[in-house]
Amino acid sequence: MMYKDWPQTAQELSKLMQDFGKGHPEVAKGFTQLSKAAEKDGVLSAKDKELMALAIGVAIRCEGCIAFHAKAAASYGATRDEVLETLGVCLYMGGGPSFVYGSQALEAFDRFAAES
Repeated sequence: MMYKDWPQTAQELSKLMQDFGKGHPEVAKGFTQLSKAAEKDGVLSAKDKELMALAIGVAIRCEGCIAFHAKAAASYGATRDEVLETLGVCLYMGGGPSFVYGSQALEAFDRFAAES
């Protein structure tokens, strides 16, 4: 049994964010541009950046961030072992709360990786 339906979470949040974007398109467009610029390949790969974003999502305890960045990490070809090492650093830096959210992030990654 899964804790959460992560694909459904990502889909529902995407719809909410689209609704926000209709109400405030300039802000939504700016965020989208920032996101694309931050995640593109550079010295760090897009995959590595998504693993970092997943770690930050765990650290700030954002389930929506976990859903989006676990999905992106899976789509960029991250392995389960890479996600586990990323989450290990989260646990080291964030203690118990990171253990809880890191476990959720691993479940989310597993779900999206299975769909890829």
